[in-house]
Amino acid sequence: MSTSEILIRVKEKYPHQPTFIQAVTEFFASIGPYLEKTNANAEDYARLERLLVPERIISFRVTWEDDQRKLRHNTGYRVQFNSVRGPYKGGLRFDASVDEGLLKFLGFEQIFKNALTGLPLGGGKGGSDFNPKGKSETEIRRFCRAFMTELYRHIGPKTDVPAGDIGVGGREIGYLYGMYKQIVNNSEGALTGKGVGFGGSLIRTEATGYGVVYFVAEMLKTKQTNLSDKQVVVSGAGNVATYAGRKLISEGAKLLTFSDRSGYLKKEAGLTEADIIKIETEKKQGQSLKEINIEGASHHQGKPWQQVSADIYLPCATENEIGGADAEAIVATGALVVAEGANMSSDLDAIAVFKKADILFAPGKAVNAGGVAVSGLEMIQNASCKPWPEDKVENKLREIMANIHKICKHYGQRQNENKIDYVDGANIGGFIPVFDAMKKLGW
Repeated sequence: MSTSEILIRVKEKYPHQPTFIQAVTEFFASIGPYLEKTNANAEDYARLERLLVPERIISFRVTWEDDQRKLRHNTGYRVQFNSVRGPYKGGLRFDASVDEGLLKFLGFEQIFKNALTGLPLGGGKGGSDFNPKGKSETEIRRFCRAFMTELYRHIGPKTDVPAGDIGVGGREIGYLYGMYKQIVNNSEGALTGKGVGFGGSLIRTEATGYGVVYFVAEMLKTKQTNLSDKQVVVSGAGNVATYAGRKLISEGAKLLTFSDRSGYLKKEAGLTEADIIKIETEKKQGQSLKEINIEGASHHQGKPWQQVSADIYLPCATENEIGGADAEAIVATGALVVAEGANMSSDLDAIAVFKKADILFAPGKAVNAGGVAVSGLEMIQNASCKPWPEDKVENKLREIMANIHKICKHYGQRQNENKIDYVDGANIGGFIPVFDAMKKLGW
């Protein structure tokens, strides 16, 4: 048996799940050669094939009442992918694009992302095809409470601990946790990303964006440089993008862009903290970047990858936002770094371009692990009933991201080429502890 044979079976079985197939294909490109090098046997390949199958997939109807007092329904999901290293951990996404295949891709990536943090966490993902955009505050609250009336029976601090994701921020987590507390009649930490006043951790909101920048700083050290005066293109305008932007500015970098579905906003002189605050405020009011007036900035249609030259590119929006042609344009600028702030931001063609070029490219499972890292720290605080001060959380986040980089460098170092393959490093570094635990548990 080989990874090629397993991949053929995956494609035949799940032709309707292209993002999951893409994630497995990218993963196998690293794991296949590793298993051959380590003389893996038939039992190892059988175990690998089992790893591709979620331990449990839960789907359920969510019935809720809109502001016109009409009953509406959506589908809710929780993909509990792998618990070999601890309770399932991964976000909830509320977006029209959510389906089983998307959540399998995200949950599969989450297994290895969580392993890279070194924390005792399994991998999972969940959400609903409910789109919170255009919904009133009361409709969102009703939906969250209805969603939890089914989800509650499948989660808990030692079983499955969801967090937020696209469409699920602090407000939604609050409503979800409020309903959970009422149903189970206790205050256990069954969700993370909670408000600081009721069990949440400081720095959790900022963690993914901050972690992206901490990881990039480690990448730049391998080139004997730092973030000071570097020009940076960031896509997205949500939580990850805006907090990455803040940290970039504080480190002396020049933040050139944000983007959304309307296009991208570019400021040649560099976006400021005040600009970010204005963008966040008006985005929450339903404005697109096209409608937000930032002094000295211009709005452009499309994506920034082929239009804006920079030293560093941070895709922080969604999956597959960088294609092969985009990657070639980025490489042509002489950029130093591309690091995925979102999950699988680059498609397989783009990854091939980056890996061939003399550019540092790192995948989301390593770069954006800061969010789940601080979620894990929130779980520790909840279990001990002792909140940590901000500096302790942030220092621990820096330490975890630096260690993830160390793991990626160790498994991705190409001595004869004097370069680091961060894709191989992240995949192999996340795979080894998961696979080892599966063997020892007889899975």
